[in-house]
Amino acid sequence: MSQQGVNRPSGSTRALSEAYDTALLDLDGVVYAGGEAIAHAVASLADARQQGMHLAYVTNNALRTPDAVATHLTELGIPTEAGDVINSAQAVARLISEQVPPGSRVLVVGGDGLRVALRERGLVPVESADDDPAAVVQGYGGPELPWGRFAEACYAIARGVPWYASNTDLTIPSARGIAPGNGAAVEVVRIATGAEPQIAGKPLPPMHRETILRTGAERPLVVGDRLDTDIEGAFNGGVDSLLVLTGVTDAAQLLAAVPQHRPTYVDADLRGMLTGQPEVSERDGVFGCGGWTAAVRGEELALDGDGHPLDGLRALCGAAWTDAGDGSCTLDAAKALARLGLQNCQADGLPGRGDARVG
Repeated sequence: MSQQGVNRPSGSTRALSEAYDTALLDLDGVVYAGGEAIAHAVASLADARQQGMHLAYVTNNALRTPDAVATHLTELGIPTEAGDVINSAQAVARLISEQVPPGSRVLVVGGDGLRVALRERGLVPVESADDDPAAVVQGYGGPELPWGRFAEACYAIARGVPWYASNTDLTIPSARGIAPGNGAAVEVVRIATGAEPQIAGKPLPPMHRETILRTGAERPLVVGDRLDTDIEGAFNGGVDSLLVLTGVTDAAQLLAAVPQHRPTYVDADLRGMLTGQPEVSERDGVFGCGGWTAAVRGEELALDGDGHPLDGLRALCGAAWTDAGDGSCTLDAAKALARLGLQNCQADGLPGRGDARVG
């Protein structure tokens, strides 16, 4: 992890697609939302691939199989093989296989992605607590997951069966907005049983290990939209990260990020993979990027200058993160973000660095 990235975004004189050998891309909120490709994603990924970057898709969503995800991406215009998809179902299946005897039965609360991953590790998916499972595994099962599946998990856990979760993302982006994720479903079982699951997905080590084992990446760049999974996972793995503002993280949340949630780079969308990244300078507590300067004035973050909104946001990150140190910035940033057009929202429609600059 770039040390500069801990207190302000880093710069790169080279395009990120040239500086890193592999992009470890989140899917929901980065490549697509609600099944539809996010603006500029298809073209950006094609260009990155043409420049020699290996693209791997790393998702905490355990619902669909790698084959299904690869087919979906290919239909969107992003040619993908199943081997390019790594999901939390694979990570949790490996975790379980290391702790139970070969051929063990595993009670599944989730979708086909979990069942395929378990079979890949020589485990047998079952549906009932009465099937003598050696483990319970829970992953996102989609909006139609029957309530009775939670009951089966609770019955088995109450009998002492160990419980595993693919991930604990509380929310998931959809075409209609932010919907409950697997973490919300895990809370149902936790409340009912008082138990705690072993968790495999981002930002925890089992997912990073699974990703490196399957991709062989030597200079990976994590690309994501979530601070508490994608960016923290990169931090825990000691690798660099690019936050794109097309998913759940907005500008205000970025400014308030604690050290493990601070990305190495920040950009509007996946076009940021194709360019260099501007430096954020610092002199006497004033942080500069592009035509903007940012500093702490009293109880607020102040912004001066003009230029590209992203440069202003990067300068604000430098001021906010440095002031916060090991904590979270609590300074008022409302006026500064309003000036950039980023108050209380993601960067919908925010121009990339190749577009005309905005004053």
